Amino acid sequence: MSKQTKKLTSTQILLSNLFWGFILWLFGYILGFIFFAIVPPETIGYYIMPLGVFLMLWVLFQKIHRDQFGYYFRIGLFWTVMAVVLDYLFIVLLLNSTDYYKLDVYLYYALTFLIPVLVGWYKFRHKKS
Repeated sequence: MSKQTKKLTSTQILLSNLFWGFILWLFGYILGFIFFAIVPPETIGYYIMPLGVFLMLWVLFQKIHRDQFGYYFRIGLFWTVMAVVLDYLFIVLLLNSTDYYKLDVYLYYALTFLIPVLVGWYKFRHKKS
């Protein structure tokens, strides 16, 4: 593999991580506005979470095709950092939310990291057998 091909692959991987991480975050962000009108504000996260988990699993199994377990660890880390930063910028600062960080948000961050790691472990284990 040439150096240029490897660089292109790294760029594609980075763009894929950015794209899917942003789409997953945006999905929850938009659902937050929709659910704000129909459920109590303190329960919004619990309504979004199952839908977000389903979409994340779909992305990880249908759109992400890598053989290395470490790749999924890095995706989990990258998506989690991305979610924390975007939440802070677009929910805490922009919407002036003073009580955003509650159990559902911490669970959301934990799942954003753990789900890619667990899917990577699953794929890695089934590849070897």
